[in-house]
Amino acid sequence: MSKLTDVPKRILIGRALRSDRLGETLLPKRIALPVFASDPLSSVAYAPGEVLLVLSIAGVSAYQYSPWIALAVVVLMFTVVASYRQNVHAYPSGGGDYEVANTNLGPRAGLTVASALLVDYVLTVAVSISSGVENLGSAVHFVIEHKVLSAIVMILLLTLMNLRGVKESGKLFAIPTYVFVAAVFVMIGWGAWKGIVLGETMSAPTADYEIEPEQKGLAGFAMVFLLLRAFSSGCAALTGVEAISNGVPAFRKPKSKNAASTLALMGGLAVTMFCGIIGLAMATDVRMAENPAEDLLHNGVPVGPEYVQDPVISQVGEAVFGGGSILFLLLATATALVLFLAANTAYNGFPLLGSILAQDRYLPRQLHTRGDRLAFSNGIVLLAGAAILLVWIYDADSTKLIQLYIVGVFVSFTLSQIGMVRHWNRHLKTERDTAARRRMHRSRAINTFGAFFTGMVLVIVLATKFTHGAWVALLGMVIFYGTMTAIRKHYDRVSAEIAAAEGPSDDSVRPSRVHSIVLVSKVHKPTLRALAFAKLTRSDTLEAVSISVDPAETKALREEWDRRGINVPLKILDSPYREITRPVVEYVKGLRSENPRDAVSVYIPEYVVGRWWEHLLHNQSALRLKGRLLFTPGVMVTSVPYQLESSELAKRRAKKRQDWNAPGSVRRGPVDTPRPPKAPTGKG
Repeated sequence: MSKLTDVPKRILIGRALRSDRLGETLLPKRIALPVFASDPLSSVAYAPGEVLLVLSIAGVSAYQYSPWIALAVVVLMFTVVASYRQNVHAYPSGGGDYEVANTNLGPRAGLTVASALLVDYVLTVAVSISSGVENLGSAVHFVIEHKVLSAIVMILLLTLMNLRGVKESGKLFAIPTYVFVAAVFVMIGWGAWKGIVLGETMSAPTADYEIEPEQKGLAGFAMVFLLLRAFSSGCAALTGVEAISNGVPAFRKPKSKNAASTLALMGGLAVTMFCGIIGLAMATDVRMAENPAEDLLHNGVPVGPEYVQDPVISQVGEAVFGGGSILFLLLATATALVLFLAANTAYNGFPLLGSILAQDRYLPRQLHTRGDRLAFSNGIVLLAGAAILLVWIYDADSTKLIQLYIVGVFVSFTLSQIGMVRHWNRHLKTERDTAARRRMHRSRAINTFGAFFTGMVLVIVLATKFTHGAWVALLGMVIFYGTMTAIRKHYDRVSAEIAAAEGPSDDSVRPSRVHSIVLVSKVHKPTLRALAFAKLTRSDTLEAVSISVDPAETKALREEWDRRGINVPLKILDSPYREITRPVVEYVKGLRSENPRDAVSVYIPEYVVGRWWEHLLHNQSALRLKGRLLFTPGVMVTSVPYQLESSELAKRRAKKRQDWNAPGSVRRGPVDTPRPPKAPTGKG
């Protein structure tokens, strides 16, 4: 079966890579930017829309506050980027926020950060893919009509690309990301030229629409609360910033310097695009509503449930380039692609963090190992499964999903910056070099401001988004925290239980005797082979045991045993209820209770078959018996295989497949063994 699955596996994800080729998968900055920063770069496609959606509750008049909200988001972005540049220099091992919090604030804080990041990575995939489907749906109606199916298909495709390896997937993602960035900058530049220099009037498709305010005449605390909620929605532009600090080991050397440069470039690009789209949205009179069917009016009449509200970036693109133009179609396509690929930030962050947590025994150890393509395959598959579940539950609706967003990332931001402040405090106690202390003071000031600012935003996000869905993200964090704590306790308990004692113990003391049992159903070749092997082990006591289910068969077995003169005593265990497993287990337990210092070795003859359906017809009793005996202390179970003819045929079929090189096979043909150098003859 493994051979049958090997061919499609190699075709889909490529040939396996040797461990010593890990260095070849490291990323230069031009590839690392789209790999680790596609999430914050692509968030400019939906973050401006989220700001306008919240402000629309108070009507069009509230749109005048959007530039100030954008300014606050910009200040926060620069603060976070500056703070994380300190992180990547101080902790280049790839633990990121988790390592910072765990080292400086303790395991509980580290586990809280890890829980927040894991939830945020899952939401990154769900939100990015759902938003990409909505953007693509503005041009392809089939996609929007089958949102959930389209989103799941895209998650599966993205999973497949990431299973092929970080570097290979990065090359695939680089072109769409750079095309998107270029298209947005062209749109901003061309829109500014048309509006400022040429004086043309640009109008979005919804420019002549009206918004029916859900809350009229908001003022005072209510307006402040609405503005804070709009700001928290705009903070979606910051999601994914932490991924670079988690992915420092994937950069080429000098790792920390390249990661810090990539962070700065990402921050500059994201801020410019975010502000440009907000500005063009105001200039083109974009109209958005949280409930467009009722609150968005055209000629005084609600647009109705059939209306599909296009994202802000699509409306601005149509106003600047013209609907149906080549540049507009290029922008729409690039936006949809980069939103799909933005999930790649999580596909790199989640498996790497999962590997570190598995190494620290907070997650199953299977997440720590790399797959055939030197990617953390198990973590990639786990992330995909969780994201698909979220997309299915929330019907791939980015507006619903985004309410769950941001909470986790600001929890990690805040705790990480507090941890960095303690990091600098600890080093300042021992550092005596004046220049180094000056740098540390500057870094501590940056991280202190970052901790204060992100902590304040976290409070705002919790206050404004809790009832809108943020509680689900908090619940997810609690579930992750509890699960990882339970896993760690289990691993610690097992480690303590199996730890070898310093002095003599029951496990290291040689058993007094070994009592061997060969299970027998009838006298045939597998039985004779098991008996011969058991004799070879030279145990203190050897006997054959059979279960009496049918008196006639038991009588025939005794007669055959005596006729052949087998010099091993045969013991028959009665089973009035026709059970096979229970009598053997009880008999073995009885031997152990009579002589607790004796070891019992049970030999089970088994057939080796070559066809999948033959497994259903043989060895079922042996499997059940082995499963029960595993829980009996002091009992060793040995399978004695007997190869049937079908297994030999299967072996020959496998040999033929081995001689055929499948696409992507790792084989390279015979390798000539170098001959050892000839010994000197001593002749001149």
